[in-house]
Amino acid sequence: MEIGISTFVETTPDVRTGEVVSHAQRLREVVEEIVLADQVGLDVFGVGEHHREDFAASSPAVVLAAAAAQTKRIRLTSAVTVLSSADPVRVFQDFATLDGISNGRAEIMAGRGSFIESFPLFGYDLQDYDELFEEKLELLLQLQKSEYVTWSGKHRPAINNRGVYPRPVQDPLPIWIGSGGNSQSVVRAGLLGLPLVLAIIGGRPVQFASLVKLYQRAAAQAGHDLSKLPVASHSHGFIAEDDETAAEKFFPPTQQVMNVLGRERGWGHYDRAAFDAARSFEGALYVGNPETVAQKIIHLRKNVGVTRFMLHVPVGSMPHADVMRAIELLGKEVAPIVREEVAKWEAEQ
Repeated sequence: MEIGISTFVETTPDVRTGEVVSHAQRLREVVEEIVLADQVGLDVFGVGEHHREDFAASSPAVVLAAAAAQTKRIRLTSAVTVLSSADPVRVFQDFATLDGISNGRAEIMAGRGSFIESFPLFGYDLQDYDELFEEKLELLLQLQKSEYVTWSGKHRPAINNRGVYPRPVQDPLPIWIGSGGNSQSVVRAGLLGLPLVLAIIGGRPVQFASLVKLYQRAAAQAGHDLSKLPVASHSHGFIAEDDETAAEKFFPPTQQVMNVLGRERGWGHYDRAAFDAARSFEGALYVGNPETVAQKIIHLRKNVGVTRFMLHVPVGSMPHADVMRAIELLGKEVAPIVREEVAKWEAEQ
């Protein structure tokens, strides 16, 4: 069971003061967070790509490369790369470069993206949303498999037997598929034999078990080895010394972000009752003390089949010291509990 962190490098206003940290400061803080995650023994750190004012990381590979030179063991991944509006050749080159700097610790999580700002920014039509992803994923997988590529498609100029460099340390460079829970996307990942990342940020996580089974059935039917196909989750949460402290620190910035996004997308108002329901044992928020969070992750592993858990923290802007403390508690206290319990459970299966 792998345990890690994901972030969108938020730069939203501080709920108490209204102040907004600069993109530059927040980027430097995230590098410190990745270095700490490595030091406390976490397995993976993911940085999501966005192209709007309230998120600072439009280029995850650059952020991860800054941390790669200061870390030794932790795996470094996008979470996600918005492949539909990117050039797959450049994506592959960026992460192959990261793989070289980190000596074989880079990964790509490819997704269609739940935010759409990158499409007009890079000149793409949202009417081509699905077609863009399928075509660009096809090219990215060719780049993963071969140094020289011949390819043609509708949305990018053709490539005629061109070499793409640098080549990664890992062969192949890992490419995961990120999904918000769409059955079509999990089947695609299964048929292609690619690892799957599920954004489990609402409802009851156990409901995602059916999607994991669907993914595994598709992979098995396509002849892929299920033992080589991990399933990850990306879930919001926060850890402090006790449950109430964790909730009191995490709720205000989470509420602020959820209501801003809610106004953009037509969601209902996010209130404390919804938050408290989500941090119950069966809910999708992993908020509490180390024991509380550990038991929820173990429950997810046993009942959904997730083999990598990524705690998304913060949601909204939180003091850097609080985020660092949550990372420390995840690595030093939560992860050992989860690994020990999961190892015992797997030995009994």
